Amino acid sequence: MNRDEEAGRSVAADKSGASVWVADDDRSIRWVLEKALERAGLPARMFANAAEVLEALATEQPRVLVSDIRMPGTSGIDLLQEVKRRAPGLPVIIMTAYSDLESAVSAFQGGAFEYLTKPFDVDKAIALVRRALDEGAPQREPAEESVALPEILGQAPAMQEVFRAIGRLSQSSATVLLTGESGSGKEVVARALHRHSTRASGPFIALNTAAIPRDLLESELFGHERGAFTGAQATRRGRFEQAEGGTLFLDEIGDMPADLQTRLLRVLSDGFFYRVGGQQPIKADARVIAATHQDLEGLVRAGRFREDLFHRLNVIRLRLPPLRERREDIPLLARHFLARSAKELGVEPKRLTEEALQFLSHLPLPGNVRQLENLCHWLTVLAPAQSIRVEDLPAELRAGTIATAGIPAAAAADTAPGRPAIGAEGVSASAASVVADGGAPRLAPGDWRLTLRAEVRKRLDAGESSLMDELARDFETVVIGTVLDALHGRRIDAAARLGLGRNTITRKIRELKLEHSAD
Repeated sequence: MNRDEEAGRSVAADKSGASVWVADDDRSIRWVLEKALERAGLPARMFANAAEVLEALATEQPRVLVSDIRMPGTSGIDLLQEVKRRAPGLPVIIMTAYSDLESAVSAFQGGAFEYLTKPFDVDKAIALVRRALDEGAPQREPAEESVALPEILGQAPAMQEVFRAIGRLSQSSATVLLTGESGSGKEVVARALHRHSTRASGPFIALNTAAIPRDLLESELFGHERGAFTGAQATRRGRFEQAEGGTLFLDEIGDMPADLQTRLLRVLSDGFFYRVGGQQPIKADARVIAATHQDLEGLVRAGRFREDLFHRLNVIRLRLPPLRERREDIPLLARHFLARSAKELGVEPKRLTEEALQFLSHLPLPGNVRQLENLCHWLTVLAPAQSIRVEDLPAELRAGTIATAGIPAAAAADTAPGRPAIGAEGVSASAASVVADGGAPRLAPGDWRLTLRAEVRKRLDAGESSLMDELARDFETVVIGTVLDALHGRRIDAAARLGLGRNTITRKIRELKLEHSAD
């Protein structure tokens, strides 16, 4: 069967027309989806490009369209826009192998029903199609093309949820509270929320409330009149006024003093504020995005943060995952940061060997994306060769500690369950361990890692090689198998407890032959 015949073929089960159309230039994707839709009893029709879809749309219409985002000729986004012009109520599911923020935002701003990343779980894709058939397409106003964004990279399910949230918030000016550990990218996401909002043409003003001295913070935030205090020789506009028509980003909001919390609450409640020493109310016309790495609910219970202000800020909360919850993104981010550092320094980009990438992917990285970025800059400057091996990494990483580029080693104690920091001797070594001169951590009696160390030495004495691969496989088999057994084979629950993505645990179960332990 040639390409044209296959592209236009309909499932014979529905002579009145297919209910699901699939557009993708990849023949294998079309074949997989067609067979899956057939098994699900959903009549489908396949198209190799957007032009064929638009031609067919002139005489008939499906109930759901599934389209790739990048195809020769007309792109999936352009197809989405044209479909929405012709048939505003038609649900469109966008597929992409490029898991970037721009794709997610473009899809949602264009009115996509959902965003499906490749490779995808076929059952999940079919369930998504069924949901689109049942619920219909959400009605959205067409959005103007947004300004290009610096990349926010992430293929992990947790980051895809962040991308989806940014896309869905693109037409809202609601107050957003960003939570997440230091270095997880809160300001980057805040800028993305601004640049993909209706206020994108206005200013983005950022203020770190923890970095401003307490006695200057009020003036910094609200401005002051001339003569309001000693040294106030001229009237000064504060950050609220500077952000007029745009977005005000208040970082580390948990560190705001109590009296300033009261003033901020009044602004959010009434929409007006006064400059320091001023008598005339000024209307606040800025969207507020706040961020913190602290537990605000805990601060409220401790009496250190106003509960009413917390509820004013907590209109929409968006949690940014720490890097240990998105380990599959570490290689992607590392390559990106190495390329960016090389461009900034005007040198040839360096590359990490597979062993070095695996090593980094097992580290807890308490400084999150910022720490990884700093590490990649360090490697660009100081690594001796273009190909970076494990031994080229900073000594503190190879020794099992994690203090890289200014990140305190004490923070390394926070390690994801089941994913140890692999030290230079192949053993788990948290920052709490005392590192001996030889590089191996000193371990207290009874520590399970003593057993692992003995096993390593036994295999060394036996002349075995490829120790890291064998031990890592054994470790993962025991940990994943134990968790699956404890949770009666429930994969989704096991993935959550292990800090793995659903696709990752499915792949691990298959590779480690643990199917008998899973449901």
